[in-house]
Formats: sequence, C-alpha cells, structure tokens
Amino acid sequence: MANSESLDNVVLELRRGVIVLAVLSQLNGEQYGYSLLKLLSDQGLEVDQGTLYPLLRRLETQGLLESVWKLEEARPRRYYVISTDGKKLLPKLKKEWADIVSVMKKMLA
Repeated sequence: MANSESLDNVVLELRRGVIVLAVLSQLNGEQYGYSLLKLLSDQGLEVDQGTLYPLLRRLETQGLLESVWKLEEARPRRYYVISTDGKKLLPKLKKEWADIVSVMKKMLA
C-alpha cells in the first residue's frame, strides 16, 4: 500500500494541470496572487502559494498571462490578467478538459 507521502505526490501531480485551467479561467479581470488564491479557495480549489506563484510566472513566460506592478496602500503588487494568446487557448483547454472528464467518467464507472 502506498504511504501518505506517495499519495500526496500523486494527488499533487493530478491537480497540477487542473490548476493551470482554473487559473486561466479566473483571470479575465486583474488579480494579484493572494486575491487569486482566495478566489480559487472560495470556489473550492485550495492552492498552495508555493504552487501558484511559480505557475503564474511560468504562464507569463509562455505568453498566456500578462502582469503589471501597481502601488497600493504603499505596497507594490503584481496584478495578472489573461493575455490574448491565453484567451485563444482557454476554449481549447476547456474542450480538452470536458473530453477528459467524459472519458474518465466512463472508465471510473
């Protein structure tokens, strides 16, 4: 039987791709990291800061997000929003997700 650490690793791996889709789907409006964590959490998806921030940087490097620094309450925050390329990719990812869910429902029934 798999130990707790192995199970945690498998669950993290399973969630990793889902988090990309969730993040892209929530960035039609500007969000900074903590506000995005809260938004995802409020909808039932708990994401660790150590997962989210590197993901945001990677998605920006890939051209799927854009960011801008803003000074709020004497404290700079980096706000993220989905880019034009991200907006083009999102419907394709949604369709892929729906197809995967459909297949997995059959397999797990």
